Amino acid sequence: MIVYLRLLKESFSFAMNALRNNKLRTLLSLLGVTIGIFSIIAVLTAVDSLDRKIKKDLSSLDKNTIYLMRFSFGPSEIPQWKREQFPNVTYDEYQYLKSSLPDAENLCYQFFTKAENIKYESKTVSDINVVPVSYEFEAIQKLDFQEGRFYNESESNSGSAVIVLGYDVARGLYENTEAIGQKVRLYGQNFIVIGVLKKKGKGFFGDSSDTSVYVPSNFLRRQYGDNADFLTPVIILKPNEGIDIAAFRAEITQKLRNYRGVKTGDIDNFFINVLSGFTDLIDGIIGKMNVVGWVIAGFSLLVGGFGIANIMFVSVKERTNLIGIQKSLGAKNRFILLQFLFEAVILSVIGGIIGLFLVWIISLVMTKVLDFEFVLSLGNIIVGTGLAALIGLISGILPAISASRLDPVEAIRTGM
Repeated sequence: MIVYLRLLKESFSFAMNALRNNKLRTLLSLLGVTIGIFSIIAVLTAVDSLDRKIKKDLSSLDKNTIYLMRFSFGPSEIPQWKREQFPNVTYDEYQYLKSSLPDAENLCYQFFTKAENIKYESKTVSDINVVPVSYEFEAIQKLDFQEGRFYNESESNSGSAVIVLGYDVARGLYENTEAIGQKVRLYGQNFIVIGVLKKKGKGFFGDSSDTSVYVPSNFLRRQYGDNADFLTPVIILKPNEGIDIAAFRAEITQKLRNYRGVKTGDIDNFFINVLSGFTDLIDGIIGKMNVVGWVIAGFSLLVGGFGIANIMFVSVKERTNLIGIQKSLGAKNRFILLQFLFEAVILSVIGGIIGLFLVWIISLVMTKVLDFEFVLSLGNIIVGTGLAALIGLISGILPAISASRLDPVEAIRTGM
C-alpha cells in the first residue's frame, strides 16, 4: 500500500511538473476535458435545477388533481378544427359533478383570464394575474396566508366583491400599511380586501401567487355572464386519497357524456387533464434534454481524450531515459504502467475540476441575474469528477502500455 501511495505522489508530482514546465501545451490539451465536463455538468445542473423548480411549484397540488376543460395540456390526436368546436365546461356541470362524484374530495370552478391592473387611490399595480375561482380552491391549492382569510362558501356563491391579494400586490398597493379591510378597484368595481398571502416566489411558468389576486368566480359570472371571450372556464377536481385514478376518470367521462348527451361512438368533447400526466410530459422533456446534453458533451470529451493521450505520449518520449533508469533499477512493468496511468487521470481530473469550477461560478451569476436558483449538486460534482477520471484512464492506457514495454537499455541509450 505504501508503494502505491508513493507512486500516486510521484505521479501527481509529474503531472504538476508537466503543468509548470509546459503550461501552454498542457492547458491546450486539458481544454477539451474542461469544455466537455463543463458542457455536460452545465446541462445536468440546468436540467436538475429546472426539475427541482417544477416539483417545488407543483408540490402544493396533488399529482392526481384533474383539470376538466375544452383544451388539452399536452398533444392530442384530435384535429385542431374539431377541438375548436368543443364547448366550454359550465357552472351547471360543476354543480352536477360536485353532487354526483362521491370519490371527489373537492371540486372548484375557475376561469382562466387575462392580466389586469388593480388600483388603490393613486397607486396602481399592472399586469396582475387574476384568479376567479370558487371557495373550494383554497383546500385544493393549500394557500398560505400572511394575514386574513379566503372567502367562504356564502361569499363565493353570491359573487361578493371580496378579494385576496398576493404578497407583492399587497405591498405594491399598501406598502407597510394594513391591507385587510381596504378597498381596491378592479373590473371597474370596488373590492374589499379580506386576505393577503405569504410570499412564495416566482413559479416555473412565470406565474406566482405573489403577483396574483383571487376573486369569486361568480362575481365575473354575474358581471359578464358565462360566455365572455376573455374567460375560459375550468373545473378542478381533487380525488379522494387512494382511489383508482383510471376508474375515477372513467366515471367523470361517463357522467359528463351523459349530461351533455354525447352519442355512443362519438368522441369526448372535453379533455380530462391529470396533473401527473403533465408532470410525466415534463419529465420526458427533461430526459430528452439530458440526452442531448450528453451527446453534445460527448464530442468535447472525445477531443479532450485525444488531448490527454497526446500529452501523455509526449511525456513518455521526454522521460524515456528516466523510464530506462527506473527499469534498470528493478522497477516492474506494472509500476511504470500505473505511474503513467495515474498521471493521465490526475491531469484529466484537473481539467474536470476547472470545468466544474466554471459551472459553479456561472450558476452563482445566473441565479442572481435570472432570479432562478441554479444548484450544482453533489451528485453532479461526483459525476463530473468521475467522468474526468474515466477519460484520463482511457486516454492514458496506450501511452502507459508503451512506456511499460520499453527496453531499459534502449530507453537509456535513446534518452542520452
